[in-house]
Amino acid sequence: MASIGPEIYQWALQGACADGDPDALLVQGAAQHRAKIVCMGCEVRTECLAEALDSRVEFGGWGGMTERERRAILRRRPDVRSWRSLLLTAREQHESGEVIDLRMSATAPEGARSERSPR
Repeated sequence: MASIGPEIYQWALQGACADGDPDALLVQGAAQHRAKIVCMGCEVRTECLAEALDSRVEFGGWGGMTERERRAILRRRPDVRSWRSLLLTAREQHESGEVIDLRMSATAPEGARSERSPR
């Protein structure tokens, strides 16, 4: 398959929706809840959601969230400069067993956002 642009967007080729009909995900209203089922278990769901939040994508299901869900997150967290940075860091911390505090800014010092969880 041909390259789709900068390396930062190569994740899109690995999406669960990559071989499907893109119009099936770019729906409105209640149809988004059905469309986001495609995202469940997708290995690049975090990257997709980060792209939608960082780019302020207004339509369709992205990263397993509806338009309304994404707008609510953006309203609650206007301080986040990079959703990609925040979400990828949170995923790494989750996978390593760290306790995550997503209430902190994406630009906060690393130690301020998490602490080791007891094992």
